Amino acid sequence: MKTHTTSYFNTFIIVADDCQARSGIEPPIKDDVKTLANLQFDLLKGNPYQYTSDELLFRVHAIRKGFSESEWLEETKRFFSKGQPCLRSSFLTKRYGWGIHSDSDGRVAIYGPGTTEYKHFADEHSLSVVKAMRSKKG
Repeated sequence: MKTHTTSYFNTFIIVADDCQARSGIEPPIKDDVKTLANLQFDLLKGNPYQYTSDELLFRVHAIRKGFSESEWLEETKRFFSKGQPCLRSSFLTKRYGWGIHSDSDGRVAIYGPGTTEYKHFADEHSLSVVKAMRSKKG
C-alpha cells in the first residue's frame, strides 16, 4: 500500500491572497462543535513544532472519528493510503489569517501576519515560501 504525505520541510505557507483576516484570528466554534480549523488551531497554538503536518492532520482526523490510540497505527496507514489535502488548503491559512512554518524536521507552528516571526519567515531566503490556496477561483 502506497503512503502519501502532506509534510513540508523548511517552508513557510503565507496566507492566501484572498484571505480577509489581517491578523491571525481564532476560528469560531460553530454550534458547540469544533471544526477542523478549531482542532488544528488548538493543537498548533498549544504545541508549536510538536507535530509534522501528517501527524497534525491525522490527529485531527482521529479526534473527529473518535479513534482510540490503539487504533491509530492501522488507521494512519488507511488515512495516508490516499492523498490528503496539505496545510496550504487549511482554513487557518485561507480564512483565519495564519501562516504556517515547517522547520527542517517538518514540524509546524502558526504565526499571524504582522508578527515579527511572520515577517521573518516570509522574507527568509533559506525557506521555500508558498502561498496558501485561494478560497475562490479567479
